[in-house]
Amino acid sequence: MSEPGLACCTPLTGTPMSAEQAEQVAPLLKALADPVRLRLVSLIAASAGGEACVCDLNDAFDLTQATISHHLKVLHSAGLLDRDKRGVWVFYAVRPEAMTAVATLFDTTGRTTLALTPA
Repeated sequence: MSEPGLACCTPLTGTPMSAEQAEQVAPLLKALADPVRLRLVSLIAASAGGEACVCDLNDAFDLTQATISHHLKVLHSAGLLDRDKRGVWVFYAVRPEAMTAVATLFDTTGRTTLALTPA
């Protein structure tokens, strides 16, 4: 069995997904579909060194630390984030291979980078 979040990917416009592939990819997309989690991924990816401490992420939201930790756990479980405990702090980093998998899934141009613009 493949690692969570890394089950794919050929572009959706290529060969149609099997039911098994769709079952594997859905949790990854579901994890990203929440606005708080999407923002967390963005904040972590944009952080210096490509990683962020939970203590730094809490200040960006009007949510409890427990809620932020829950969202980070969902992203980690989906395979989108790596985590590293250092003393009492936990640092998160975006898994580049997971982001490449997501980009590849939606790539209709033959490239693996996406430029999203408002419709």
